[in-house]
Amino acid sequence: MAVARTRCVALVGVTGHMVEVEADVGPGIAGTHLIGLLDTAISEARDRVRSALINSRLAWPDARVTVSLFPASLPKRGSIFDLAIAMSVLGAAGAVPAHRIAGPVFLGELGLDGRVRPVRGVLPAALAAAEAGAGTVVVPAPNAAEAALVPGLTVVPATSLGELVAWLHSGAPHPPPAPVDVPGSAPAAADPRAMPGGHEPDLRDVIGQPVARKALEVCAAGGHNLWLLGPPGTGKTMLAERLPTLLPPLDPDQALEVSAIHSVAGTLPPGRPLLTRPPFMAPHHSATVAAVVGGGSGGAVRPGAVSLAHRGVLFLDEAPEFSATVLDSLRQPLESGTVTIARATGTVTFPARFTLVLAANPCPCGQAGAQGAACRCTPVARRRYLARLSGPLLDRVDVKVVINRATRAELLADRHRAEPSAVVAERVLAARERAARRLAGTPWRCNAEVSSAALHREFRLPEDALAPIRRGLELGTLSPRGVDRILRVAWTLADLAGKDRPGEPETSAALAMWLGAE
Repeated sequence: MAVARTRCVALVGVTGHMVEVEADVGPGIAGTHLIGLLDTAISEARDRVRSALINSRLAWPDARVTVSLFPASLPKRGSIFDLAIAMSVLGAAGAVPAHRIAGPVFLGELGLDGRVRPVRGVLPAALAAAEAGAGTVVVPAPNAAEAALVPGLTVVPATSLGELVAWLHSGAPHPPPAPVDVPGSAPAAADPRAMPGGHEPDLRDVIGQPVARKALEVCAAGGHNLWLLGPPGTGKTMLAERLPTLLPPLDPDQALEVSAIHSVAGTLPPGRPLLTRPPFMAPHHSATVAAVVGGGSGGAVRPGAVSLAHRGVLFLDEAPEFSATVLDSLRQPLESGTVTIARATGTVTFPARFTLVLAANPCPCGQAGAQGAACRCTPVARRRYLARLSGPLLDRVDVKVVINRATRAELLADRHRAEPSAVVAERVLAARERAARRLAGTPWRCNAEVSSAALHREFRLPEDALAPIRRGLELGTLSPRGVDRILRVAWTLADLAGKDRPGEPETSAALAMWLGAE
């Protein structure tokens, strides 16, 4: 009896779990048996691996082959285990040295001709391997740059099963040189939001809306949610698309976290294994709950738009057109920064801390309140249209802006006052750095994340600064959650103004933004 062991990684959400792959080649009726709570893709691996070995001129054992994936209670899915299964079988059959496959972690899918094909989730799998103490990880060559992002890990790019077996037989401690793109060694790929001709979105393209531009700056500086209400053609979509250009670049930890999510979803842009800029997601209004929040059956749970927008912007254009179930499902991630999906086999948690931007027309025809246009909607139709955005959802939006169509004189006057994104981004960065110094030693990174308890204790404002909020509470126009939202925006306004603490002007301005400024 011969037993060989190697390792692979099982992904549950964006978390990797080490899996020991054991193969036993012994006497008995010839056949292949895979055990260990497997899905259909892994159960089919016996045929892929057998064909890959035979077509690579490697003998398949004419014996009883048993492959076990431990721990048996952990659900395992996908074709990422093909390479590890092939290595363990070859090691048990004596075709490769067993001690050479015991240390590395093998990730990859096998083609019938022996080629090693790329797979999803290599980055979080490599991170899990490094945390488990693995020093070497073998990955498909197209995924090598992705795995190379993990520090302290030796990456072996594999193109075919035959070449990998030759390397294991050679006894070389490191693989032969292979062309691996190292992040930063090549020019950065173009921003996916770039317009035709290479022109990237810039805030100075939006003229005639100075209040909305200021609101965008405040939201970028504090991580606040935004609601834009106005007729078609006023620049709501343009404003939302330019919000990511005001956000600071992702720090190294955030970049790895965001890239890991997109790796699992299979949405990493070609040639860009590391996402360094805040992502921007704009799902269509026909998107389902599973597409927006995430979902799937069994162990095949995929991140949705809220997780793909982690550390970036989630834009819902024509927000009232989304189903009420989709809109209400945003409440949990807006409060907790995570989304938990429960299935019969267990629960999966994805990070989902994003800036939400809602855009809506004032009525179904979009002409209500617009100068020179006649609205054809009845008052009941208007109320029903905007009522699709529930009160609890809008209560979680910090800044609300009503946008009107600009006149020709307003467009001409504002054309020279519109600032480029780079100028505004410098102010945003300075405000975020001021907030980071104040929040040092806490789990929060920006004002929008500060807890309610801290707002009323460690960061409590003087009584004179709270006067506008007290008046709103007495009139019944504010909820307790609204008070917290206003306080967070007030701190952001103080950071933008270079003040150590908000005063009455900041709280008054924050109250106006929360109620909705025209």
